[in-house]
Amino acid sequence: MDIKLMVGDEIPEFTFMHMTGDGPAPITTKELFGGKKVALFALPGAFTPTCSVEHLPGYVNNADALKAKGIDSIVCLSVNDVFVMDAWAKSAGAEGKVLMLADGNAEFTKHMELDLDASGFGMGIRSQRYSMVIDDGVVKHLNIEEGVGLDVSSAETILGQL
Repeated sequence: MDIKLMVGDEIPEFTFMHMTGDGPAPITTKELFGGKKVALFALPGAFTPTCSVEHLPGYVNNADALKAKGIDSIVCLSVNDVFVMDAWAKSAGAEGKVLMLADGNAEFTKHMELDLDASGFGMGIRSQRYSMVIDDGVVKHLNIEEGVGLDVSSAETILGQL
C-alpha cells in the first residue's frame, strides 16, 4: 500500500468543517494542530457498524486517559457532511470529548492518498480507517488498517504509543 503521508511529514494546509454553537464553521489544520498534540482518527463513515460500535466509542471512552498522556485534543475525521458528523457526535456521547470533522468531498482524504473506494457498497469514496498522533503539525505515529477490522487504529493503540 503506497501512501503519500508518512511519519515525519507535516500535515498540509487544509480547511475542514465542524459544528459550532452558531452552526457549521470552517477550521484550518493550523488551528487544529499548531502548537498542539492531537490524536486524530479517520474512518469510513458515521453510523456504520465498526465505526459506531467500536472505533468512535473507543476514543470517547478513553478521552481522559489520552489527555492524561499529553493529548490536547481528539479529532474524528470522516467523509461525511458536517450535519451528519454533528448528529453522530450527539448520538455517541462524543460532544466535548471528540472534535468531529467533516471532509465532505474527500478532498483532504484523497490528497493524503488515504481514500477508499466503497462504491461497491453504495458508499462512494470514503476514508481508509487509520489513526495518527500529530505534534505541532507533524505526524509522529501513523496507524493504517490493512483490512476491514479495527486492529491498529484504536484508541488503545494510540495510548500504547504515547
